[in-house]
Amino acid sequence: MPENTTFVIYDCENDRVRTRVSEVCLDYGLTRIQFSAFMGKLSRSMREELFLKLSAQLNESPARILMQPICDQDEGARKVREVNAHLLGRVPPGIVDQSVTT
Repeated sequence: MPENTTFVIYDCENDRVRTRVSEVCLDYGLTRIQFSAFMGKLSRSMREELFLKLSAQLNESPARILMQPICDQDEGARKVREVNAHLLGRVPPGIVDQSVTT
């Protein structure tokens, strides 16, 4: 089954829920690219399964989850601009380091 780069972006008010959501993303092999954003390659069935697991973590806590797969062509057109990114931690694999130090 083909895999697409998938972004998972979330906003959770509750710290415990936010932590559980991030742990589930890591369990699926996704890489953290922002505090509440992950990316990685997932098949359609893995995306569906992940979305169900993430949704189950929310309970009734105010939250929003966006899961967005992108095609290879759009993935190739992605641009990244980083400034002093070394201060943010590890650079995710597949992201070209275009950092500018100021």
